[in-house]
Amino acid sequence: METENFIKACKISELKEGVGMRVYLDDEEIAIFIVEGEVYALNNTCPHQQARKIHEGFIEDHGVVCPLHGWKFDLTTGNVAPDRRGLKTYPVKIENGFVFVNVTKKELSW
Repeated sequence: METENFIKACKISELKEGVGMRVYLDDEEIAIFIVEGEVYALNNTCPHQQARKIHEGFIEDHGVVCPLHGWKFDLTTGNVAPDRRGLKTYPVKIENGFVFVNVTKKELSW
């Protein structure tokens, strides 16, 4: 069962328009972007070759492009294409000038 687990990631003032920031929250490596005033949080590891470089990607057409091989991921859904999954996305909220990211761990049941 998923529960809210918002963790303080950074100050909103630390984010630069269209430039990614890498943060580590609860053992998850996350890329955070601010684009046109909206904050997005995605898994930082590109599924193509497991490169931890999404935070270094560039913004194009409401997506982030992996700097290594050019795969583009939608900022809202994380998908490579409408029907093709790509990166995990995380809910974000802004409070008192800080960015909080909801990091929910996958629970394994053996």
